[in-house]
Order: sequence, then structure tokens, then C-alpha cells
Amino acid sequence: MNLKTSKEKTKIVAAITSTIVDVNVQNSSIVSKGQIIVTVESMKMQTHVVASAAGMISDLKVTEGETVEEGQLICYLTEKSNQKNKEPASKIQINNENQIMSDFEREIEKTLDKEREQEVIKRHSKGYRTARENLEDLVDADSFVEYGQLAVAAQRERLNADELKLKSAADGVLTGLATINSDQHGEKASQVAVIINDYTAMAGTQGFFHHKKIDRLIEIAKKLELPVVMYTEGGGGRPGDIDVKTQIAGLDVPTFSSWAGLKGKNPLIVVNNGYCFAGNAALFGCGDIRIATKSSCIGMAGPAMIEGGGLGFYKPQDIGPGNIHFENGIIDLLAEDESQATELAKKCLSFIQGDVTDFEFSDQSVLREIMPLNRQQTYSVNEIVRILVDTDSFLELTPGFGKTIVTGFARIEGKAVGVIANNCENLGGAVDSDGASKAARFFNICNVFKLPVVSLVDTPGFMVGPDSEKTASVRRGSRLITASANLSVPLFTVVIRKGYGLGAQAMAGGSFHQPFFTIGWPTSEMGPMGLEGAVELGFSKELSGAINEEERTRLFERLVSAMYSKGKGISVASSFEIDAVIDPKDTRDWVLKGLKASKRLGKKTPKRGYPDVW
Repeated sequence: MNLKTSKEKTKIVAAITSTIVDVNVQNSSIVSKGQIIVTVESMKMQTHVVASAAGMISDLKVTEGETVEEGQLICYLTEKSNQKNKEPASKIQINNENQIMSDFEREIEKTLDKEREQEVIKRHSKGYRTARENLEDLVDADSFVEYGQLAVAAQRERLNADELKLKSAADGVLTGLATINSDQHGEKASQVAVIINDYTAMAGTQGFFHHKKIDRLIEIAKKLELPVVMYTEGGGGRPGDIDVKTQIAGLDVPTFSSWAGLKGKNPLIVVNNGYCFAGNAALFGCGDIRIATKSSCIGMAGPAMIEGGGLGFYKPQDIGPGNIHFENGIIDLLAEDESQATELAKKCLSFIQGDVTDFEFSDQSVLREIMPLNRQQTYSVNEIVRILVDTDSFLELTPGFGKTIVTGFARIEGKAVGVIANNCENLGGAVDSDGASKAARFFNICNVFKLPVVSLVDTPGFMVGPDSEKTASVRRGSRLITASANLSVPLFTVVIRKGYGLGAQAMAGGSFHQPFFTIGWPTSEMGPMGLEGAVELGFSKELSGAINEEERTRLFERLVSAMYSKGKGISVASSFEIDAVIDPKDTRDWVLKGLKASKRLGKKTPKRGYPDVW
């Protein structure tokens, strides 16, 4: 409204053509500054006309429902300097805003645990946490920005609004952005996308809007190149979302392709507790690091689908229990409960997020004494790793599967690395099919996580024989060679004892001159194949010519000793097949200097992808 001032009165006129919807004064009304005089409506929008000063209304010319033209007189306002401003201009507005905020806050509260008491009690009775409790434990305080909090299931034709809000709060999945470990790595490096399935809302099943929420977060994570942490508990697809009229098969849902499409680009950490079936299990399986509690049951179908397929009746707890998946390699880290699983997820993220400045490490001279004098005696390679890296920094991955290989994350002087090692306590360290698959996957993970790799070699080579070939050893061993040869991150190889054949080469990027450096301990020995096998094969004629078994044994041991002398690290280094033989206590310094030197490369462009050997 326009205000036109004369010497005695202020003329109040219509600013534009509009309709009077409310008149709040009469002639002779005393008004305060800012008090509403009339409310007008134009183009479906309402505007308050307020007093510009304290005073008295006169010559009121309009009534409710009347249309006024631009410039038309509404009333006069005679200013009274002694009039007190008793009523604030925005009182009605403030009251309205308060009501709006109250309604909004109530709707938000309906999505929270305190408004869903029965669902929370049921969850706690199992010893489990709610999705929001896991969220609170996972992310930094006050850092979570939630997407789709007010979403409900596409079942408005089946349930009323209140039922939907209660039973399908956030449509069974919490999605948003947050920081994790920002106290260690700073806010920028700690940005993460978070997806947490909520089993208290329709058993965490994947409905129409549930999928849309996940798809939205995946797209954002892709654009921002963020790591993703996903809690996968849930019963798979939800058939009851009948509001969607144009969807029949529902096979054009992009969630699975989008999620799998992040592989090799964004680090994917998945966590599961409880039942995880069908689509939820597929999401879990696509993770780079897969963490699950002992209470987890993970399967590509739940009981109903199994029974429907005529395959018998099974209880949910009988399908893919955690201990089974720990042994078959699906679970990388097995946790006692959700609290420990969440802590492990945060620890895994930390290795991606950067270095730390607070660290301790063991006396490295211990490494001089740890290797047995008897070259055929076993030892704990895990102990060597723990001594070599920063104290309590080693996190072993997938220990229940592929036990000929040890893999995990660690730190050296606060710098994150991947560690891979042959385990002589299992098959003498020979790389069997499971070990090869485990190692290949680990190399690929380190590529995605941009972690340099320290490889500790002690292997007689690939496992051989008819039984081994039944496990697809050619395919799986070749997969390891391919993965190591295509590393884009620095590789540091240390031959701590046996380094024979293709198995040793596979641990070293396919060739001893492929790594950033290849060094050996004084106990190292190398050759095209294990000494004993080489003697049996290469000197079969001489051995068969022995007079008796005693003479054959003496000849065999003499030939092995001769080949050992020839294949010792010192001898191999003399022909420059490896870069150096070092004092074991200097291993940490070599790796540290390699890490510092490799930083000169800056951000190395990843190698082009390759067809996996499978």
C-alpha cells in the first residue's frame, strides 16, 4: 500500500488492484505503529496494510470483499505523538508463524524414536539398537543433514496418514550427509554419505520411496566423490506399495546398478545386524568392506521366497548366519554387536580419511630374532606385522577366509597402508584358490581407497595338484596376478623368507621389478619354484640312481643346500633381481622412506579398468 502524507493526515491508498479480505479497524480506532489496518489479496497472495505510526483512523472507505483499484483511498491516519505502541506490528504474523513451527516440529517428532515407543521397545528386547541410535553413534554430533525424513510408504490407499507415519517413518531408511572422525582428520576429509535401513519401519523393506531416497543419496555421493556407509538390515523388496499404479515388475529400479556403479570410484563400507535378505543382501554384497554382527543372517532370499520356490521351509535364522559368511569370505569383519560394528566402520573410514599424528611403535630389532633358524618351521606372520606397523593400528580383514593370506589396514608413522602377507601356518604359505581370490580383492580395495600396499612374501608358490585344480586355481590365481599388476598405488615388497614361482610374483605386482622396491631379509630365498620340488624335478635321474634310501636322502639334502645357497637373497641381489637385502629392523624405515618418496607422484591417474579374470 502507498502512504501519501498531508500536513494533518496520512492518506493510505491501495498499491495495486486487490480485494479486501479483512478489515481490522473502524473509524476513530486508535492504532499503534505497525498494527494491521486491513488485509488485501492479489494473485492469490495476501498482504497486511499496517499503520506507519501511532494515531487515529478516519474516513474508512472500504469493506470486506470489496475490490479496490490502484491508488484508491482506504482511510486516513492522523498521527498522535503521545499514543503508545501497545500492540506489535507483527503480532498476528508471529502467532501464525508459531503455529506453523509447532505443526512442523510435531511432524518431525513423529519420525523419531520417542514417538514410536512400541517399535523401540521391540527392538531393544532383541538387544538391538534403533536406526537412529546407530546414526547417533556413527556420525559426529550435529553433523547429519537428513534427506527425505518426512517420506512415508506408498500405501496411502491402505493406511491412513497417522498409521503411515508410525509404521513407515522415513519409509524405512535414513539418508543424508554427515562427518565422521572430524576430530582426527578435519571436516573436509571427514565428509561421508550415510544410508541406514530402519528395521522398525516395515522391516526395513525396500519400497518405492525407500528406493528413491537411496537413489538420491547415491547420486549425491557420486557427484561429491564421497565414501558411503550403509547399514543394510532389511527384508528385501516390499510388494505392498500399491499407490504406484504404473509399475508392474519393478525391475527398472536404478538402486542396484547405481550402487554397484560406485564400485572402484567411491569407498563403500556396509554394516549389517539381524536379517538381511534379497535386495538388502545384494547391497551388502557389493560393499568394499563388509562388516556384520554375529546376529546377522544374510541371504539372497528370505524364508517366504525360499518356500515359494518349493525349496522347503526355513526359519530366518537358518539362512546365511554370520559364522558361515565369515568362513566363506562374505564378511570381512565379524562384530559382537552393533556398537562394535559401528566402531569398526569408523576405524575403516579413518584409514581412507588420512594420516594421524599420534602413534607409537615397537622396538624394530625384535624382527631380527623372530624368524626361526629352521627354514621349515612355522611362525606367526601376524606378529611380524604388529611389530612392523604402529602399535595397535593393524586391522585384519577377512581372517576367516583364504587363510593362506593375511590382509588388513595399518599405519606406519601415522600413514595409512594396506598390508598383505603369506601365512606359512596354513599350507606352508602356498597361495591356494581362496587365498588368491582374497588377495586379488584386497589389492583392488587398496586401489579404490588409495592406500599404498606393503607385501610380505613367504610362499613356495601357488598351490598345485589335482585337488587344487578342482577349485579353479588357474582362474583364481590368474586373477591375483592381474589385480596386483594393475595396481595404481605404490607397492612395497619384502621377501621375508621364501619367494618362489608365480605365487611370489603375484604378491609383487607380477614381477620383482614391478613394485616401488623389492627387498629381502637375510633369511630370504628365491627361485622359479620351491627348492625341494626343483631338486625332485631337476635331479630325478641322479636321485633315482642312489644305491639306497639313506644315500638318496643325503644326496637330496646336499642338492637342496646347494640350490639354497644359490637362491639366497644375497645371491639374488648380486644379480640385481631384487633391489637390496636389508637388516629386518630397517624394514619400517625402508617402507617409510618409500611412502614419503612416492608422495612426489602426487595424485596418480588410476589405470584403465580391465576385464576381471573370473
